[in-house]
Amino acid sequence: MTTIDDDTLPQASARPKASPQADNGRLAAFGAFLRAGAVFILLALLVVGFTIAQPAFINIANLMSILQAVSVVAILGAGVTVTLAVGGFDLSIGAVAASSVMAASYAMIVWHLDAYATVPLVLAFGALIGLVNAFLIVRLKVPDLLATLAMMFLLSGLQLIPTAGRSISAGLTLPDGSKATGAYDPAFLLIGRYSILGTLPVSVVLMAVVAVVLFILTERTRIGRLLFATGGNEVATRLAGASTVRLKTLAYVISGTLASLGGIVIAARVGRGDISSGGSLLMDSVAAALIGFAVFNLRRPNVLGTIAGAVFVGVLLNGLTMLNAPYYTQDFVKGAVLVGALALTYGLGRSNP
Repeated sequence: MTTIDDDTLPQASARPKASPQADNGRLAAFGAFLRAGAVFILLALLVVGFTIAQPAFINIANLMSILQAVSVVAILGAGVTVTLAVGGFDLSIGAVAASSVMAASYAMIVWHLDAYATVPLVLAFGALIGLVNAFLIVRLKVPDLLATLAMMFLLSGLQLIPTAGRSISAGLTLPDGSKATGAYDPAFLLIGRYSILGTLPVSVVLMAVVAVVLFILTERTRIGRLLFATGGNEVATRLAGASTVRLKTLAYVISGTLASLGGIVIAARVGRGDISSGGSLLMDSVAAALIGFAVFNLRRPNVLGTIAGAVFVGVLLNGLTMLNAPYYTQDFVKGAVLVGALALTYGLGRSNP
């Protein structure tokens, strides 16, 4: 006859059961993981889907082409990210980039400068525009949207005056009737057309360098912490002893300089000063910066998120192009992606702040 010890009964019935709180905790952790990695998960799904539909999509040449196409948007978006960090917004970046294309072309074709003089000159031009923006915003207290919008219109008109509204190329007829006899420096064209080892475009390397430098600056240094502190609470940052004037000035100078760098890449790739260049750069770079808010569920400006947002849009548009999707749907697709990213960041994430 089998007997059961009374002492073993409580032990047999004392097996741990999952509590509702533990289940809720696991679900919350899983939801946080999905929100943090949503952009990368969707990016992986896009790559797999486009590869299945069009095997040529995964070719290294096509992938490098995507990165080269988004490099300028990513560089400009990084500049937007820095201004967002201080609670500002730079609407002039597209115009600065377009003006830099014209300035670089004018310097070489009309002034006969080489690449080693043109590149620093154009970068200084972008930094100067950023400094003027900062003066309007910080010293004259003009709202950032109004100041940079005014600068956008100013530059859009200014870039047309030296050539009487013509694009700049060899043999350009100047307003005084003379001919421009200069040409693009071959060394300058390498910035937009050369690939290291025949595979890695120089513009992609520049994008990576910008991303790494700004990531270290914004995420790993005291200056970066102060930039975000200025955007979060400018008064408290000032009372803590930091110069918010200098921090905001730095942000807009960085934005202007990066916009000029993007213009240099465009000029080196196209090989002429096209007056229509930079038409969509503002909206594309802003979209990349805002999509970056959803990366890692940070809900704040971050450079790596901006780069990921630019690459995400680039992969999506490239895949749709390879599948022969109509070109006129691209803006709709970019808008849908931006709406989805913002909904993911501010809507679905609201239940688990």
